[in-house]
Amino acid sequence: MATDREHTTIILARHGECQGNREERFRGRVDYPLNERGLEQAEDLGKAIAPMVPDFIYTSPLLRAKQTATAIARACSHKHLFECEGLNNINFSFWEGRLKKEIALEYPSDWETWLTYPEKLRLFGAETLQEVQGRALRALKELVEKHYGDTIVVVSHRTVLKPLIAGCLNIPEPYFWKTHMDTASYSILTYDYQRGYGLFSLNQTAHLKKVSTEWI
Repeated sequence: MATDREHTTIILARHGECQGNREERFRGRVDYPLNERGLEQAEDLGKAIAPMVPDFIYTSPLLRAKQTATAIARACSHKHLFECEGLNNINFSFWEGRLKKEIALEYPSDWETWLTYPEKLRLFGAETLQEVQGRALRALKELVEKHYGDTIVVVSHRTVLKPLIAGCLNIPEPYFWKTHMDTASYSILTYDYQRGYGLFSLNQTAHLKKVSTEWI
């Protein structure tokens, strides 16, 4: 007879749109707030997540993520919202705030690496995707151990969530362009002690009135 297994549900939410997304810039740690569309997206995302009745919400400390997490918390009618440094966006060093078309012209070799094998990208003063993946996995491990059996929401950034999913599922490099996550989308992982992590759904956007797709 089939039986329910105790597991943790992890809802991975990407923040809503900010001006850096709209202008096609590398955001990194630049603290962009949500733009008008992003605020609307965050409200829609909160309404989509509320029926899943999350127990706790954790967010990157950057404003665009915190605003998104706050909208989710408001929709879920609780105050269990906490910042987590391990969910912070990648440090892109001197690429931060720059237009992608400018980077493509000024650093053609590095730009090609970003387009084809970003796991190999090495910029002076910047984090690598391996470093981001490591800290995000450690942060998630702590949350799962703390809240085993609960449903938790993790609000973060594309360059954190994609390496995180790859690490949870043991997807080898190059993995970055093998998954896709739109702004204000959510994906769901499950975790149990016997089976580890499993992917339940990816890049859910049906709740959004207009999807903002970012390909590079």
